[in-house]
Amino acid sequence: MLNYVWAGLIILSFVFGIAYDVRDLSKDTYRNGAAFDISLSTEGAFDEAMRRQNVTVHVSPNYYKSVYSSLGAPDSVFTGVIIRSADGIQLRFAEGAALPEPWSTIRHETSQRDNDMRGTMVFRDKTANSATASVTFGAVRFVKMHAIAAGAISMAETAVSLALGLIGVIALWMGLLKIAEASGLIHSVVRFTQPVFRPLFPEIPKDHPALGLIVLNLTANMLGLGNAATPLGIKAMEELQTLNPDPDTATNSMVMLLAMNTASVQLVPPVILVALMGLQINELIFAILIVTSISLVVAVTSARLLSKLKRYRTAPVDSASQSISTS
Repeated sequence: MLNYVWAGLIILSFVFGIAYDVRDLSKDTYRNGAAFDISLSTEGAFDEAMRRQNVTVHVSPNYYKSVYSSLGAPDSVFTGVIIRSADGIQLRFAEGAALPEPWSTIRHETSQRDNDMRGTMVFRDKTANSATASVTFGAVRFVKMHAIAAGAISMAETAVSLALGLIGVIALWMGLLKIAEASGLIHSVVRFTQPVFRPLFPEIPKDHPALGLIVLNLTANMLGLGNAATPLGIKAMEELQTLNPDPDTATNSMVMLLAMNTASVQLVPPVILVALMGLQINELIFAILIVTSISLVVAVTSARLLSKLKRYRTAPVDSASQSISTS
C-alpha cells in the first residue's frame, strides 16, 4: 500500500510541475528573449578597450512592475560589471544582490553557481560616463521540473550518505548482539523482564529471545541511544517474524513494538536537543518525561484496543485445517 502512496505522490508532483511550467510558458512569466531597459553610470569614461569595467546599474521600479506584472520591485541602484568578449558585451549584477521575483528565479536558473544576475547587453545612447542600454537575460523554462529533478537527486545523495553512515553502527551493534546471544546475556534479560513485558506481548512464547531484544531496544530508546536502538529493533522484528504465521501481515506483537518505539519514554534527552540547547536542556527534562510517558500510554492503549477490533484482528492459523486443505 505504501508503494502506491509514494507512486501517487510522485505522479502528482510531476503533474503539478508540468501544469505550473505550462502556465509560465503561456503567460511568458520570465519574458524570455525580451530586452529590459536600464541606465548605467561609471566613475570614468566608458572604455571599449577594457575587458572588465565596474558600473552602477539604475533600474526603474515602475518599469520593472509593468514589464513583469509584478507587485514587488527591485532596488533602483545596483553595482555591476561589464565584461567585453568576442561573443559580445555581458552585464553582471553584484553577486548575491537582493532581487524580487521573477529575477530571483532567473538568476537561480541561469547562474546558480555564481549567484549573479547576468545578461547580454546592447548600448543605446552613451555619453562619457553614463549610458542607456537594454539587457536580455537567459531563457528560463521548466522551472518546477528542474526543481523536482534536483530535489530527487539531492535526496538520493542524502539517502546514500545516511546508509553509508549507518553501516558501521549497525555492524558494531549486530556484532555485540551476537556476543550477547552466545554468552547467554539475552536469555538472562528475558528471565528478569518477563513478568513486566509478557502482558504486553502475550503472543511471544516463554523464554523466547525476541523478548530480550525488545527490552534492549526499548532501553536504548529510553537512554537516547538512537543509533543502538535501530539495529536492536531490526533484530527484534526478525525474531518476531519467526513467530508470524502470516509473513505478509504484522502480528500484534510487531505492532506493539512499533508503537512503543514511536512513543517511547525518554529518560535521557535526545542527543540533538543536548547539542542544540546545552545546559538549558535541564529545564525540559520533566516536560520530556511527562510528554513521552503520556505518548507511550496512548500508543500502548491504542495498539491493544485496535487489536481487539475484528477489522485489525489477526486470524489464528489452524495447522490442522491448513494441512487438510493443502492435502
